[in-house]
Amino acid sequence: PTMVRYLLRKEAHIYQQDHATGSGPIWAVHNLFNRGFLKLQAGYRGMLDWSLDHPGTVVASFVLLAGTAIGLSQLIGRDFFPRVDAGLIRMHVRAPSGVRIEETEEYFSRIEASIRQTIPGREIETILDNIGLPIIGLNLAYSDSNTIGRSDGEILISLKRDHSPTDGYIRQLRRKLREEFPDCEFFFQPADMTGQILNFGLPAPIDIQITSRNTRAALPIAREIERRVAAVPGAVDVHLHQVTDAPDLKVNVDRTKAELVGLTQRDVANALLVTLSSSGQVSPNYWIDPVNGVNYGISVQTPPTRLESFDDIANTPISGPGGAVPQLLRNLASMERGQSWAVVNHWNIQPVLNVYAGVEGRDLGGVAGDVQEIVDSLKKKLPRGMLIDIRGQVETMNSSFIRLGAGLIFAIILVYLLMVVNFQSWLDPFIILMALPGALSGIIWMLFLSQTTFSVPSLMGAIMSIGVATANSILMITFANDQRELGLSARQAALEAGTVRLRPVLMTAFAMVIGMLPMSLGWGEGGEQNAPLGRAVIGGLILATVATLFLVPVTYRLLRKKAPRKLEMTEESA
Repeated sequence: PTMVRYLLRKEAHIYQQDHATGSGPIWAVHNLFNRGFLKLQAGYRGMLDWSLDHPGTVVASFVLLAGTAIGLSQLIGRDFFPRVDAGLIRMHVRAPSGVRIEETEEYFSRIEASIRQTIPGREIETILDNIGLPIIGLNLAYSDSNTIGRSDGEILISLKRDHSPTDGYIRQLRRKLREEFPDCEFFFQPADMTGQILNFGLPAPIDIQITSRNTRAALPIAREIERRVAAVPGAVDVHLHQVTDAPDLKVNVDRTKAELVGLTQRDVANALLVTLSSSGQVSPNYWIDPVNGVNYGISVQTPPTRLESFDDIANTPISGPGGAVPQLLRNLASMERGQSWAVVNHWNIQPVLNVYAGVEGRDLGGVAGDVQEIVDSLKKKLPRGMLIDIRGQVETMNSSFIRLGAGLIFAIILVYLLMVVNFQSWLDPFIILMALPGALSGIIWMLFLSQTTFSVPSLMGAIMSIGVATANSILMITFANDQRELGLSARQAALEAGTVRLRPVLMTAFAMVIGMLPMSLGWGEGGEQNAPLGRAVIGGLILATVATLFLVPVTYRLLRKKAPRKLEMTEESA
């Protein structure tokens, strides 16, 4: 208002005339636009006049539109956040259990050659292989928990800026590598920071946890879940995290013989640990260089070249405290080959098995729904004390959707109550909110036509479009009430309100639609993240504007039978 007072003071006399006129190219454009708008306004007035005479047809049309939108909402999937093409691929490779790290490296070399045949060299920035586990415990604490041994590793691929869609390469690699390397297991993890945060560090968005103290009894159920989930459309990279067939060497100490020579089972374990993994695991030592002040770790270990058979390990000397005579391991223990679990996981102290599943070519909510049906069918057969839960990104997505939905409903109720206080009426706010079904229908139709799923950004866009739709309806109802205070009927007031408020309603809606158009197209890096927000706003505003211009006046004409409060008070005083 302050800017109008100072900047438009000299132009006020122009708009006081019946037809604003002026000279120059700006006025020429203005006059041309205004003539077109007046024709549009006259056409809209005619359609609104007809709508006010046929309210049943208008209301039935919007009810049909809303019902169709409800049906379409079942066809729109659900995702927590849209996928972003960051040009990064993170592929986990699990070679056969028990292979040495040098054999794992040979696998990785052949797999990398196959990757370079699939992805053109001009699009590859870097390829990095991380194989095996670190020996030092501190490094192990910061490493990826999916790498569980020397036969494990991951390949990180970074693509150049102008690359083909990353998901296309992932689909090709998923199919090709499993055909070329059937003895290896492959699964793709989120490579960008956003995907890793949404998964909370897990390798896949769906984590099916089987909780049981008897993990041996839970293993067949986990295998059954893995088999059935792999058959779900859209579920990919389904795998059991726990490797149960890792080869090991069991050393059975004869405690009686060990005690006769003054040794314990702990002495045998410590001696083998130093022999096989160096003294840095049990008694780290450091030497400080007096020249540069840097301390270096000093470890003692038997050279691996001298441990190539059972006999070499059996000849390991075992010494204990107190100067006991060293004994050979063969005199104290027997050895045998076996199998064991390479990794043991816990959740809330309870042992768990984890079946992970990714999603490709389908929404996360749809795949999670099918997985939930499988889990529900198996829960009836579980032994006592065994539980199955679905966690990961799915759990967070469901809770977020429930909270956003509750927040949206609470916002509508709060806005309604606020308008009740403002308008001093229960009916006018209800008429204003008649634009909201149009907004929600427009959101659903736009998401369906653009093949966009429900997600946190699209729900945020829904809240934005509802706010703008409510503001436009307030303009309409406020003007209609002012006209009724001048003595017009509800029908005449609705007709005048629609005709006069057509310009500001269209300006507000079009400004928002044009502003959201670049965002809805997903332009720029990471544009896929915000595109659902723009699409939801555009779709919601288009149909909300139609509802504001037709349904709101018709509802006003049907429900506003009594005269406005000010007019009633004037008639009583007269």
